[in-house]
Amino acid sequence: MSQPTPTTDLQAVIGLEVHLHLDTRTKMFSACGTDYFGAGPNTYTDPLTLGLPGTLPTVNARAVDLAIMFGLALGCDVSGFTQFHRKNYYYPDAPKNYQISQYDRPIARNGFLEVDGVRIGITRAHLEDDAGKLMHPLYAPYSLLDLNRAGMPLIEMVTEPDLRTPEQARRFLGLVRAVAQSLGVSEANPEEGQMRCDVNVSVHRPGTPFGTKVEVKNLNSFRSVQRALEYEIARQTRIVSAGGTISQDTMGWDDGGQKTFVMRTKEGEADYRYFPDPDLPPLNITPDWIERVRATMPELPTQKHARYLAVGLRESDADSISIDVPLSRFLDAALKEPGTDTSADHAQKLANWLLTDVAGWLSAHELTLAQSKLTPAHLSALVRLVSAGTLSGKMAKELLPTVMEGADPAALVQERGLSVVTDTGAIEAAIDAAMQADPATVEKVRSGNTKAVNALFGPVMKAMGGQAKPDVVRTLLNQKLGL
Repeated sequence: MSQPTPTTDLQAVIGLEVHLHLDTRTKMFSACGTDYFGAGPNTYTDPLTLGLPGTLPTVNARAVDLAIMFGLALGCDVSGFTQFHRKNYYYPDAPKNYQISQYDRPIARNGFLEVDGVRIGITRAHLEDDAGKLMHPLYAPYSLLDLNRAGMPLIEMVTEPDLRTPEQARRFLGLVRAVAQSLGVSEANPEEGQMRCDVNVSVHRPGTPFGTKVEVKNLNSFRSVQRALEYEIARQTRIVSAGGTISQDTMGWDDGGQKTFVMRTKEGEADYRYFPDPDLPPLNITPDWIERVRATMPELPTQKHARYLAVGLRESDADSISIDVPLSRFLDAALKEPGTDTSADHAQKLANWLLTDVAGWLSAHELTLAQSKLTPAHLSALVRLVSAGTLSGKMAKELLPTVMEGADPAALVQERGLSVVTDTGAIEAAIDAAMQADPATVEKVRSGNTKAVNALFGPVMKAMGGQAKPDVVRTLLNQKLGL
């Protein structure tokens, strides 16, 4: 488990490097396909991916457009001259022995995102191609290499050291994912390797220069990012508090042991021997190009948040839904269903169901919303049935599991005869029976103990099979008791 940070006056300073696989049909510099998830190893390769002699790269135009769009969403400057460089290093997962990346001419620079009202600076976002993937079988004297991922188009986004806590870093990553998914730039699914993160972290006393930073590499979940930061901040705090010094190392994260470990000493820029790629000409991103991309940009999470507040959602619910792209798309579709009430009350009720009952069912069944058979039309219909008084809230909750499996709630109500009983004669008969069966409670109520009426309410609802409208039952019950 992560170790608690000692109580000191030391403060953490955190910067992130986020890698996003772009949603393109082909790789960054070749026509090789990208739909390799679930495929056999080394089946999505071509001569360029393998680094064979005589191959020439060509720039993926869609990847450039997506990078421009992402940069615009981050408030970056994307105009003018951009260029690809070769970043040289030898490693088994880099067949060319270099990576095509961007050095001093990134495609996007000087932007920001706000988290909890704090502006987190974006130093740069640049394009590059990904490396392959090494797998290390347990106890085996060898490693396995899969080059399906090699050459995938990536955006690497680098923040300023503006983050201060692991929780803030996790929320920031959630916002980055929401932006990428909203734009269609990336599916940004960490479990499938479409979003990875490296963290840089140091500790210092406020008012003094930043401490020596340590990099923790290849964290593939938001939870791992938070826990790695918690552990590393605690480790560095103990060392500095005891008068020790931090070495600038590159660390790995042991998810099983919940601790960091040294991978290698940190390389410097000189070690990579950057130089402009001689096979790729520079790009000049013109104002017309930028406006063409801007015109295709979908709604951003901040715009969704404002729209949800305008239709009447509570701010906390607008926060939760606006950064969850599948959830926001579902809510938007439900709000557009024919016959849907456009009031703030209906919108809030839909949000309540999505964030509580639906979310609870999905969690219990370990499914995502997309993996269930719930449709926006069926959820909207269920909420309308409750609002109209046709179904009680209790009955609707009992129907939900079947609706989650794809059933039409209106059809279920008809098939099962579940409509709320509004016949006051039937309800009064049930009240009379309950009062005759429990005269002691009736006497308590009439003697001034008004809370005792609840002991009669339950039996009446039970006698009605839960199908009586609760407020009607309570009104008639109070009238019978002279309250």
